[in-house]
Amino acid sequence: MSTFEKPLIAEVVAIGDELTTGQRLDTNTQWLSERLTELGYCVMYHTTVADDLAANIAVFQAAIERADVVVATGGLGPTADDLTRDALAASVDVQLAFDDATLEYIRGLFERRGRVMPERNAVQAMFPEGSQQIFNPTGTAPGIQMQVERTNRQPCHLFALPGVPAEMFLMWEQSVVLALVERLPALQVIRHRRINCFGAGESHIEEMLPDVIRRGREPLVGITASGATIKLRITARGDDEEACFKAMEPTVQEIYELLGDLVFGEEADELQHAVIRLLSQREATLAVAEWSTAGRLAELLAAVDDERTSFVGGMVIQNVASLESLLSIKDSADLSATEFASAMAEATRRQAGTDFSLAISGAVRIDDITQSVEIALASAGETQTKRVSVFGDPDFDRLRTAKVAMNLLRLALLKQG
Repeated sequence: MSTFEKPLIAEVVAIGDELTTGQRLDTNTQWLSERLTELGYCVMYHTTVADDLAANIAVFQAAIERADVVVATGGLGPTADDLTRDALAASVDVQLAFDDATLEYIRGLFERRGRVMPERNAVQAMFPEGSQQIFNPTGTAPGIQMQVERTNRQPCHLFALPGVPAEMFLMWEQSVVLALVERLPALQVIRHRRINCFGAGESHIEEMLPDVIRRGREPLVGITASGATIKLRITARGDDEEACFKAMEPTVQEIYELLGDLVFGEEADELQHAVIRLLSQREATLAVAEWSTAGRLAELLAAVDDERTSFVGGMVIQNVASLESLLSIKDSADLSATEFASAMAEATRRQAGTDFSLAISGAVRIDDITQSVEIALASAGETQTKRVSVFGDPDFDRLRTAKVAMNLLRLALLKQG
């Protein structure tokens, strides 16, 4: 049982109509959450709010109540819809006050750029009473730092930064991190380790790891599915990075032992990385032929074969005419789905002169909802096939089918030793 105290709670608030309407992707929240987690905070909340004063006030009041640290981005510009400073002041019931030095600094920025400061920009020199400004070395929008007292609890530390990523990054590194470390010196380090699996569904893998994925254990293990890949994220807390990864190791070993060949890599590894790595280790080559995946398999493999020695290339088959002209396969209508995929793989391997070939057939309808695709792997010794059901989302079906094909080859390469 861990002796660590409960981690401090953090919330990230992203402000702007462009975010709530979907016109712009909120990458600031992701970046800030990663940085806060690295410091040792438990990021419990993400909030996105439009440029509405009442909504902003409500968001900040809720965040101050439930989080020990709040980091907000956006709404610090000079226009009428930049409401963060007003919302912060109202949320703690104080007034805004001008800072003459900040006003002169902003005015000087415009002068150095050969421009006259619009009067509206003077609002950027206003701060909630009792707050401090966070210096912005590259823009006209200073940040705001506040400490909000709470009854019978430690205060909430609140930081408001510009929404422009380049400005926000620099202000975080130069000011916010230092303030967090100085004010909250007892922070513990949190680190993650990701293990990637393929070949079984999320529920099946969870059944194979009943105790490992139990909530409340330490290290904590979460499970998610992304693009048909199952990702296990191990999270540990410790006094430093080394302690975190040491605490994870028994759990990591248990996962590898229980899941075996379902595990193909860690962190940013994808199946294509694992396949190219294994081919390179064995000095083996691969070619592919695809009908129903529109070149998705070749795209994934080519993107990671930096040496261009393992994956020699592939072809996309669109119809019977291209099947006959590219692979010299005739009378394909007389072949079963399995025979058809096998003929494609064997012809591809023969023409390309490779050690292995993968072929993906066209889809065959099973019922009103489901179709199936046949995958074949040809090598010098044998040709093996695998049937995959597809359900109608073309992009996902192509990606999943390409991954099933790569995994068929991965397992064959592992079996070779």
